[in-house]
Amino acid sequence: MGRAFEFRKERKFKRWAGMAKTFTRIGREIALAVKAGGGNPDYNSRLRLAIQNAKGANMPKSNVESAIKKASGKEAENFQEVVYEGYAAHGIAVLVETATDNPTRTVANVRMYFDRCGGALGNSGSVSFLFNRKGVFKVKAEGHDWESLELELIDAGLDELKREDEDMVLYTDFTDFGTMQKALEDRNIETTSAQLEWLPTQTKKLGDTEVEQVIKLVDRLEEDDDVLNVFHSMDMSE
Repeated sequence: MGRAFEFRKERKFKRWAGMAKTFTRIGREIALAVKAGGGNPDYNSRLRLAIQNAKGANMPKSNVESAIKKASGKEAENFQEVVYEGYAAHGIAVLVETATDNPTRTVANVRMYFDRCGGALGNSGSVSFLFNRKGVFKVKAEGHDWESLELELIDAGLDELKREDEDMVLYTDFTDFGTMQKALEDRNIETTSAQLEWLPTQTKKLGDTEVEQVIKLVDRLEEDDDVLNVFHSMDMSE
């Protein structure tokens, strides 16, 4: 089996293995949600999703409450959402979502990771046209009549529904993200995760050695506390 296949299988585990990093990322998602819509999840759909994602990551309730309180206070850190674009080695397009209180620091770090791993940081718009932004919801597969639900959720913007291990994954256009969220809430369907993702319109297959170079960049980026998500156009199939 190729290294890309092994990487794909290990990806979820590696992403959540560092609990400190995970909680930092979710804490920043909560901070951004509170900044955008206040600290009451009853009136802030983005915060409700952040809280649900925290549950999915086994983040203690006390940590979640502390993050909301901190983000609602006068001393709250002023995080900004910034997306960086560039190319990894071998022409692989990369999008990096960040939440930062110091964009100067963050862009310097992101540029350094690209440079040291054989890539190049580009300008805004340099690779985003190679991706589609989609809402991605994960729901436990068991306990639901998905044949009926699929028909119902099409009206809420469902583009695609597929099985992934024990979850059902629902895809919508990013403009239908809120509509789908409400449709699931109205049906008391609890998500294990929900977020906007950049999905490549085309992917590129690499050899094992080339894959290693791209993986090195992705890992370096994901280890940075300012980075929320990294998306790329490398073919991760077997």
